[in-house]
Amino acid sequence: MMTVGGSVSYLGIGVKEILGDRAKELKLKEEAGVEVTRVDAGSPAEKAGLKAGDAVLEYQGNRVEGAEQFVRFVRETPVGRMVKLKIARGGSNQNLTATIGERQNSVFGMSQKDRERVEQELARVRERLKNMPEVRMPDVPHAVMGWRSGMLGIDGEAVEEQLAEFFGVREGVLVRGVAKDMPAAKAGVKAGDIVVRVEDTRVRSPRDITSAIRSAKNRKPLKVTVVRQKSEMTMDIQLDDERPGPARGTTVSRPQDFEF
Repeated sequence: MMTVGGSVSYLGIGVKEILGDRAKELKLKEEAGVEVTRVDAGSPAEKAGLKAGDAVLEYQGNRVEGAEQFVRFVRETPVGRMVKLKIARGGSNQNLTATIGERQNSVFGMSQKDRERVEQELARVRERLKNMPEVRMPDVPHAVMGWRSGMLGIDGEAVEEQLAEFFGVREGVLVRGVAKDMPAAKAGVKAGDIVVRVEDTRVRSPRDITSAIRSAKNRKPLKVTVVRQKSEMTMDIQLDDERPGPARGTTVSRPQDFEF
């Protein structure tokens, strides 16, 4: 989980998973890395030469498997350190060097006052959850790493220890939003469900879902096991051949991209 207070290692980009035909559109040999969706003006990323549409393949020599992992790489890098990035742009690989910057007291661009307000609201939400007979997921900002699966059409995050106990699971990914008319919604997945398995893969974090989808990309339908009101059920989710993300105008409760 990201630290709310204090300084945060900062690169100044938004990234998202590269799935399905998007890898071909970016002229990649395989589904790997993360796509840069936004570069902040004057940020370390811009100074290093990163551009929207680039695919980051390696960070300090480590293969980038997904957005959650890449965010962790940056967050764990000390401020001021120079890092090497291997990127793909227009079918050609390039090596760039960036100096990790510092963002003081900021989470996804929120001020200290806004952050404190959000944390207070979240504390009240969690307290209400303890006494609720039926789970209703509130549409409030959340100061943790959000994640969206464009293939499934869900927004989620790894279940924290206290919430895991409340939902009756040991681990999994909490579904905080389901996009209308996407595969997950059509299969019956609802906000408040906990994804615990995809096919035979146990799910501990969003990255596990992404990896499982990649491994089972030729299987139709995809078997996804969720826990709802402490009861386990398995759903068959029919993935479309090409599903880069929710259509324009679709409303979901979490941001599509990781921003840091």
